[in-house]
Amino acid sequence: MTPADLSRTVVRAVRCAVEDGELPADAVVPDRIVVERTRPGGVGEYATPVAFQVARSARRAPGEVAALLARRLGVADGIERVEVTGAGFLNFVLRKRSAADLVREIQAQGIRYGCAPGPDPESRPDPDPEHAPDRDRDLAVVPAPRAELRARVVRDALLRIAATQGTTSTVPTSDTTPNIAPVPAREGDVVARFGVDGAAWAMLAVAPHESPVFPERLLAQDESNDFFRVRYAHSRARALTRNAALLGFESLPGEVVGEDALLRVLAEHPLVLEAAAHHRAPERLVRQLVELADALLDFHYRVLPQGDEKPSAAHRSRLAVAEAAGTVLAGGLTLLGMDAPERL
Repeated sequence: MTPADLSRTVVRAVRCAVEDGELPADAVVPDRIVVERTRPGGVGEYATPVAFQVARSARRAPGEVAALLARRLGVADGIERVEVTGAGFLNFVLRKRSAADLVREIQAQGIRYGCAPGPDPESRPDPDPEHAPDRDRDLAVVPAPRAELRARVVRDALLRIAATQGTTSTVPTSDTTPNIAPVPAREGDVVARFGVDGAAWAMLAVAPHESPVFPERLLAQDESNDFFRVRYAHSRARALTRNAALLGFESLPGEVVGEDALLRVLAEHPLVLEAAAHHRAPERLVRQLVELADALLDFHYRVLPQGDEKPSAAHRSRLAVAEAAGTVLAGGLTLLGMDAPERL
């Protein structure tokens, strides 16, 4: 079971509890619930407060709702353990998924990995047509007041992210843009200083209601710059494919030992997209791309044969993981409205 599958499984458990009479017939069954990774010090790997969503309409205590859902979910395929904590939080440990299965899923979906069925994230329906950005123009050639500049960047990113979940209903419109903090006046022309993508990265790296920060390291072409590391990691993944071809081998999904951090971040990408859409929080995707880039950069040295070493099944498997990571980075950058360079 993937983390995204877990979200759908929990929704089905609520629906079945209503259908079987364990919960009242008029209890609200959410269309989608948010499952997020357990915070440090928490229980299990993933958690959801779904019992609190259901409890009010069911006229039950959240703990009672959580307990009956835990009984159902404890026997679901792919779930190793369910535990109720606090007043009604459901916590999960999933059965380990193979690296090969994860990579095949990413290969099959490409940059749409993590997207729920629905509109293509590149088709950006705008809930506020009068103030919609023109997708064929960029920030460098369309002057705008500082407040509108950031509002445009945030709204556009949220439209793409929301579209991955099949909705744009949670995207701020012109009526809610006062909740999006503008670029501080002291920063001057950030597009001229940092470029379109660099400026947008800084605008999206913090929560919309917080003032963005534009440190000089945004211009650095080294590891001190998160934005550079993400794009560099993507270019390294593409370079690995080219270099492997020169060595006469291609990727092939298989088991990969000792790369739990990289595989975990890849597996959680669908959950990050779902949470970013639900919470109107593009910064969650930014943080996830940085974490993924760092995991890939730690890993990429072990992908190609060294010295006189011949390509083996292990090299093919590791290359497949690196390519999958590059695909997810490309998809994430696209959702943020940024280029994913093949070479850097």
